[in-house]
Amino acid sequence: MALEEKERIIIPDENGEEHLFEVLFTFDVEQNQQSYIAVVPVEQTEDEEQEVFAFRYEEKENEDDLALFSIETDEEWDMVEEMLNTLIDEEA
Repeated sequence: MALEEKERIIIPDENGEEHLFEVLFTFDVEQNQQSYIAVVPVEQTEDEEQEVFAFRYEEKENEDDLALFSIETDEEWDMVEEMLNTLIDEEA
């Protein structure tokens, strides 16, 4: 997965097809010392309610590359959702 200059990233799905996403936020959660990224699919139209995807990430040696990990526990989702809601409220 490569980070592009317009804060867009390409994420392959489970079938290996690549999809373009726009980065909404990246943030760190102090409780678990992890970094997270929230993205939305670029192909969604403005009229649609945007589906937001969140992943835990780690930067690789090449700083343009990120390793993404699924968020698997309810506790982790709750922390990420709370942080996203805070960030979205601040943007509004």
